[in-house]
Amino acid sequence: MTDLTIREAQARVDAWISRFEEGYWPPLTNLARLIEEVGELAREMNHRFGHKTKKDDEADQDLAMELADILFVILVIANEQGIDLDEALERVLAKYRERDSERWTPVTGLD
Repeated sequence: MTDLTIREAQARVDAWISRFEEGYWPPLTNLARLIEEVGELAREMNHRFGHKTKKDDEADQDLAMELADILFVILVIANEQGIDLDEALERVLAKYRERDSERWTPVTGLD
């Protein structure tokens, strides 16, 4: 398996969705799907690290897969809306660098 850029991941998601007549779901349906996936991650995190214990018949979920499900839906939303997430991530990283550069104590020796 090779490393993917976000742009390549968006292209792979688009290629997969383009195989089906139904294509992309409408924006609000995609948002509902994203919330469902985030809920599944939240449930598993709460089971592992919170106070809510699993029922005896509940299987452990794979955190990596839960996160990947969320990423997939985010890629879908970006594609459906015509958003280049590579470019958007660069912009948001610049925003955080500027806004939060003096917010926390820097780790020494990383320069």
